[in-house]
Amino acid sequence: MTRLYCLKPKWSILPVIVFLGVWEGVSRSEFIPGHFFFPPFTVVIREFYHLTVSGVLIENFSSSLIRVLAGFTTGSISGIIMGVFMGYKEGINKTFHPIFSLLYPIPALGWLPVLMLWVGIGEILPIIIIFICSFFPVLYNTVTGIKTVDPNLINAARTLGASEKRILFTLALPLALPNIFTGLRLEAGMAWRVIIAAEMVAIPTGIGALLMKAESLIRIDIVIVCLMVLAVMCLSFERFFIFAEQKLTGKWR
Repeated sequence: MTRLYCLKPKWSILPVIVFLGVWEGVSRSEFIPGHFFFPPFTVVIREFYHLTVSGVLIENFSSSLIRVLAGFTTGSISGIIMGVFMGYKEGINKTFHPIFSLLYPIPALGWLPVLMLWVGIGEILPIIIIFICSFFPVLYNTVTGIKTVDPNLINAARTLGASEKRILFTLALPLALPNIFTGLRLEAGMAWRVIIAAEMVAIPTGIGALLMKAESLIRIDIVIVCLMVLAVMCLSFERFFIFAEQKLTGKWR
């Protein structure tokens, strides 16, 4: 069993290798008159190297990364704090739930036109967009996690003399962690998708802006490089939260 488990990561790479091989072969075959609109994988990697060495990719990637980290961190923390209060205190939930229910269905990018008028085009704009994108899903997952804690456990803790603060931090919040991490994991990837779209529309720097510049120059290889960076970052962020969840909840979940 242990030997088979160790082989799994190696075998998981095989479909990726096959896909890249098919990509390279089809792009260089006679089925496609030229590889201008469908560059081979090796050409894309060569362009990735040139963009990295020249600093163009690193500069734009750094701009996107800082925006995602700032917006996602503040949005997630705010969503968790507000979700804990709403999930644990029914009065707070009844007060804010109708408001958030009206705002939640609005896509994060739907706020872009009005935010461009309110705050202008600058670094604060994409951070606010990511904040909105992260806040609501994390909020609702936190509320759900708190509310699904077995009431019998809470009543038992109260009977034993535990304070409300102790019940919240040692019982309700730990048991809600799986739901909270679900929200964080889903929105970690969504934050990158949203920032790319926002940069494509309104921000002059970042991976999304680089993608649009490449499109205007008909540089399909650079477009694919940007999409590859997006895919890797979405996967990396999601994997990070899966790892963190397993470390925090794996022993007792």
